[in-house]
Amino acid sequence: MRNPLVALLAALVAASAVLLGAGSAEAAGYRYWSFWEGNGKNWEYATQGPSLLRPDDGAVQGFRFAVSEDSGDAAQPRRAPDFGAICAGTPAKDGQKRVALVIDPGTAADAPDGEKPPAPRTACARVAPDASSAEALAAVAKPLRYDSSAMLCAISGYPRSGCGEQVSGEDGSAKPTPSTTASGRAADEADGDGGGPSVGLLVGIGAVLLLGVAAVVQARRRR
Repeated sequence: MRNPLVALLAALVAASAVLLGAGSAEAAGYRYWSFWEGNGKNWEYATQGPSLLRPDDGAVQGFRFAVSEDSGDAAQPRRAPDFGAICAGTPAKDGQKRVALVIDPGTAADAPDGEKPPAPRTACARVAPDASSAEALAAVAKPLRYDSSAMLCAISGYPRSGCGEQVSGEDGSAKPTPSTTASGRAADEADGDGGGPSVGLLVGIGAVLLLGVAAVVQARRRR
């Protein structure tokens, strides 16, 4: 009787390993510009895209180019969101507002093949009171490049090509949409998809193990 029990337990362990492996597959990473807002001290991932957001006078906003899966692991701009320092040389003017911008093209590790990221920089855009963040960026960082879905692909010509392309993870995943990049952002955290096992998968594993334990107990009772 012992050999069949050992075989059963071995099969259960193998099945659990397969299920866990299926649930922890490498998440897809994408290369794109993310959009941030300064709260006075720190950066927060923007809840609206730059074409929709209309910042107030004195706002600080950041753009960071990097490889990431979503807003949960996106790299922040490496300069502090300090309006006073960024716009110190740009005096206020009636009928206009000032928006401080931090533009961080990221590191060489995140750069497309054959390209070298320019140095991070700051700029103080002075624009109309109703101007959007995208208009503020265009005032100081042309040329900008967008794709057909309005996703921001390049700032000041960097990178020369590509737009939200997948660079890691499983094949066949779709590229990030404007709702999760610098064109905008949906509440993708609500999906709860962090690349690990899902709740349903864990429940299934638990059910398999329980059935296995019950079978072992039943077999021992019959001996």
